Amino acid sequence: MSRRHAATTCALAITALTLTAIPAGAERRTASTSTAVLARKPPPGMLEALQRDLGLSEAQAQARLLNETRLVPVEARLRQRLGDRFGGAWLRGTVAQTLVVATTDAADIPQIIAAGAQPEIVGRSLAQLISIKQKLDDALPVRPLVASVRYIDVKTNKVVVLAQKPDEAETVVEGTDVDKTVVVVQPSTEQPQPFDDLVGGQAYYIGLTSRCSIGFPVMHGTQSGFVSAGHCGKAGETTIGFNRTVQGVFKASTFPLGDYSWIAVNGNWTPRPSVDNGEGGTVSVAGAKTAVQGSSVCRSGSTTDWHCGLIQQRDASITYPQGNVFGLTRTNVCAEPGDSGGSFISVDQAQGIASGGSGDCSSGGTTYFQPIGPVLSAYGLTLVTTAGNPPPPATGTCTGYPRTSTGTLDSGKSAYQPGNRYYRSSVTGLHYSCLNAGEDTDFDLYLQKWSGASWQTVATSAGPTSDEKIAYSGTAGYYRYQVVASSGSGPYTLGFKAP
Repeated sequence: MSRRHAATTCALAITALTLTAIPAGAERRTASTSTAVLARKPPPGMLEALQRDLGLSEAQAQARLLNETRLVPVEARLRQRLGDRFGGAWLRGTVAQTLVVATTDAADIPQIIAAGAQPEIVGRSLAQLISIKQKLDDALPVRPLVASVRYIDVKTNKVVVLAQKPDEAETVVEGTDVDKTVVVVQPSTEQPQPFDDLVGGQAYYIGLTSRCSIGFPVMHGTQSGFVSAGHCGKAGETTIGFNRTVQGVFKASTFPLGDYSWIAVNGNWTPRPSVDNGEGGTVSVAGAKTAVQGSSVCRSGSTTDWHCGLIQQRDASITYPQGNVFGLTRTNVCAEPGDSGGSFISVDQAQGIASGGSGDCSSGGTTYFQPIGPVLSAYGLTLVTTAGNPPPPATGTCTGYPRTSTGTLDSGKSAYQPGNRYYRSSVTGLHYSCLNAGEDTDFDLYLQKWSGASWQTVATSAGPTSDEKIAYSGTAGYYRYQVVASSGSGPYTLGFKAP
């Protein structure tokens, strides 16, 4: 049954899902088959959608989901161990049976193989490719439109520019100081558009007729709500639900640069850890672990219901008519107007919210999603999951900041925020931040800026206590925070404000 005609009491329904991962090597059928019996049942509707959209048999679809779940933590461990030598990773094979991990140093080959992955030597690290793409993002004009999409292709170790005017794009690239051999300009008619709509239907409405789709239920302290696309509405605009009853209000919205928002709902709407599968059922949301490139991913939207495909590239930059949006993920999942803001999920792990794309679900298309991690960090939100909704770590004195990131560190370890990524400041101004951790710990805070070749520490707060603050006046560019547990272990909260 289409969600547009389903008679439910709320757009956010609940279901249960039990996952049991399989050990490494379980996809191989060797003489010594001592692997565990598969004890997991795929989310309802996901196997069918994968078979339809990826051309798989039921057994292949199930094997792919199991392999993807197994290989995600392997990729995360190798990414951390390789550090600035990491060149990217992707899944290979019909059922995603092989994890390929690229490195710039052949000395890493033994540990990559030992972890159960296939090594590949590349000439440039992922950090170097990111730097090149950032320079192209800044150089290519929004108006007139020359190139609508920029992304990193880790398989070829290059930066790809999809250009409506390839000759002009080549001229712009020649005018930058990037290595021209790393950039591939491809002629393209792809011109992504935000998937908003002026047609009545299910999901949620902004004003009288504009329609978008719910992303994922969230909590902001004790306030219930959900995340969606930023282009769907502005802060202060009100929403009504799919059943035409009063629902909520946009508390914050970012578009362009990013494409995300969060909507606070009234007491008549209960957030549930689930995603509609377009067939009258739901898929549970257990967490938000980032899937490996090449993993399957499914999208739920109010226009075209449930469709699946593959994660193709990350950190794509899109030029919409309204301006540039950075940090999106590129997929071959189809979508249509009205699907904006809808859920992208891999197995039971939230991936992001639909932003825009090209094509449709009759002929196929390309769709980009805003990763969920930066959205939660930007607004200090907690994803509602089947594990429950524990309150975030105490914020102590770090209150009143527009963006909040939380985490837990063991002594001697560190983490980068927001969301193990970075944020972009488009103007010169003050960067304020506040770090708070447990009483018996000593956590330090560092602000770093991308120099074009590496991350440079530009401000430090490293006192003997768990409370640190930074106020730094910086020029436009890309920034991130490093939180270091110098002594003691436990949760922390980082509040920050960018100019």
